[in-house]
Amino acid sequence: MQVIVLGSAAGGGVPQWNCRCPVCRLAWSGDPRVEPRTQSSIAVSAGEHAWVLLNASPDLRAQIAATPALQPKFGERDSPIRAVVLTNGDVDHIAGLLSLRESQPFDIYGTQDTLGLIRENQVFDVVAPTLAPRRPAAFGVPFHPAPGLEMEFFTVPGKVPLWREDAGLVIGEETGSTVGVTITANGRRLVYVPGCAAVTPALRERIAGADLLFFDGTLYRDDEMIAAGVGTKTGARMGHLSMSGMEGTMALLKDVPVARRVFIHINNTNPALIDGSDERRAVEAAGWAVARDGMEFSL
Repeated sequence: MQVIVLGSAAGGGVPQWNCRCPVCRLAWSGDPRVEPRTQSSIAVSAGEHAWVLLNASPDLRAQIAATPALQPKFGERDSPIRAVVLTNGDVDHIAGLLSLRESQPFDIYGTQDTLGLIRENQVFDVVAPTLAPRRPAAFGVPFHPAPGLEMEFFTVPGKVPLWREDAGLVIGEETGSTVGVTITANGRRLVYVPGCAAVTPALRERIAGADLLFFDGTLYRDDEMIAAGVGTKTGARMGHLSMSGMEGTMALLKDVPVARRVFIHINNTNPALIDGSDERRAVEAAGWAVARDGMEFSL
C-alpha cells in the first residue's frame, strides 16, 4: 500500500491567509523551520493506477498539481482518482469535491450523515451523482473503493460540522458525523483519524497493532488559540483532543502498540509545526511524527 500526505494542516492551512500568530509570522517570513501546509487529506493506493482520497480539501487542485501520482496519464481525459472517502462534513474535508466536477467518474463514500449534508447543499449537485455516485457505508461493513483496498468506517467521538452547529450541540457523541477509517491492503493496516474529541477503549482497540496511524493533531495545548489571541474556543470545544497534557493524545495513546504514528490536521497556531521547537522535540520524543505535505509511506 502506498500512502501520500496531500495536506497536513487543519482548516485554513499554514500560514492561514489572514493570520499573524507566532507560527504564521514565521511562515510568512519564509523561515525554513515552518513548512507551508495545505488542508488535510491523504491518498492511498494498492497499485493499478488507482488512488483513493481520504477527504477532499479546498486545496485539492493544488495538491493534485503537486502530486504526479494523481495526475492524468492516458488519453484525452483521465484520472487515477477512483474514489473519495469522507470522514465528516467539515468544509476543509468536503469543499474539494467541487474541484472534481469536470465529468470524470469516481465514487464518493461516506456515512449516511455526511452524504446527507452533501445532498442537502445544492452546490454539490455540480458533482453529478450520475458520474460520481454517493455510496453510503455502514459501520463495521467493509467496502472496496479501489482494487486491492479494503476500508471500514468506525465511530469516533466528535461533533457535527461547524456550519451545522446549533443550540443543541453535543460534543463527544459517537454518531455518523465524525468517523475514523481503517484501510487494509496486502495484510498491512492503516488507521486514519483526522478528527477526534476523546479516546475511548473501543478506539484504543481499533488503533492497536496498526502499521501506520494518522491522528488528529489540531492543537498542542487546549487553550492555544485563546492564548495566541486569535480565537475564543478551546480544542475541546471544537471537538479536538490536544497533543499534550495528561488528557492529551500522546499520554492517552502512549501504551497502544502502533508501528508508526503521525499527527495530521494540524492547526496553524500549533507550535509543534516549528522544527526544533520544544513542542516538536516533545512530540518526536514521544514517538510521533508531525505530518508535512508530500510525505510518502510504503506499507
